[in-house]
Amino acid sequence: MGAHSKGAARTVPSVRAEGRGGGGVGGGASGRDRYFDALRALALVRVVAYHALGWPWAGLVFPSMGVMFALAGTLMARSLQRPAAAVLRSRLRRLLPPLWCWGLFVVGAMLARGWMPGWQIVYWVVPLGDPPGSAWGEQAWEILWYLRTYLWFVLLSPLLLRVFRLAPVPVLLLSLAPILAFQFLWQPPENRFGTGLLDLATYLFCWVLGFAHRDGVLARPKPAAVVPLSLAALACGAWYAFAHRAEYGTYDLDDMPLAQAFWSAGYVTLLMYSKARLGVDLSGLARLRRLDRLVSVFNARAVTIYLWHELALVLAVPLIDRFWDVPAFEAYLPLDSQWFLLAVGWVLIAVFVLLFGWVEDVAARRRPRLLP
Repeated sequence: MGAHSKGAARTVPSVRAEGRGGGGVGGGASGRDRYFDALRALALVRVVAYHALGWPWAGLVFPSMGVMFALAGTLMARSLQRPAAAVLRSRLRRLLPPLWCWGLFVVGAMLARGWMPGWQIVYWVVPLGDPPGSAWGEQAWEILWYLRTYLWFVLLSPLLLRVFRLAPVPVLLLSLAPILAFQFLWQPPENRFGTGLLDLATYLFCWVLGFAHRDGVLARPKPAAVVPLSLAALACGAWYAFAHRAEYGTYDLDDMPLAQAFWSAGYVTLLMYSKARLGVDLSGLARLRRLDRLVSVFNARAVTIYLWHELALVLAVPLIDRFWDVPAFEAYLPLDSQWFLLAVGWVLIAVFVLLFGWVEDVAARRRPRLLP
């Protein structure tokens, strides 16, 4: 494994890693809206592609994390029709076993290479803070920022939803205030607490937007009210990213929380509004059976794909190195191509899904299956 800094795309050794990749916690089985399921699957594909290819513009084309948090917010608002304590228990039960299964391998590998954790090892049990790890294994464990942020949003949702319903539109608009405050008034400390606050502020709007969709708030305003505001948010995000390119050394949104927050807010609002107001759906996806099946698998195995995809890309590097020893492979396969790395990575992801995806079934109290 190799190390990289959070939010940056760096070659390790020939795999590019993104600090803010995407996963699909809250994804589920068939029977839900195919438009949202397709968005979740697309978000996962974009995350894996970014980690393999390192495109700095990937977040502009499709802000996976904003999409994922909005979808999870929608599901959380729906779930909170039941008692909050039961919902929180259910979410923890679905999240933690896949994490523990994956963590046995990652933590075990780091321990075998001489890493010795302190009391912070408890964050590997419940990721209320970023779990510790060695520099050698950082490319694997660094993605856990997403599970930590998701978990905090889940825990805060009973209160957030109650506040949102007091004044839906003002609360939604004001949910961008924390990231503005952190950018211009007070910089959070560079520790677990500060990093967690910054991530929550970055994606708070998207999570609350999920509430707005679930409660029908997005279906009420006319396009003339929503589209200009969304385009303004997109413009602000894009302007900040490119205006500060020299300062950050990139225009990658993952390195710029303020740009990420505003770009995701505008982009995801248009996606959710299209569904709520215009009734956009993908019901016709059922006619494309193989694609529809793939979307179902991605949703039912979203946590597994997210957790294991970096390991798959890491392991693809030495595997491809062995291919060079086979003359036919060297002659006819594009072994030095990042696209080939991506393809091998997806093969290994499929293997991990078959080996460990059933843990998601157990966590959800479903009958374990190789594929859903």
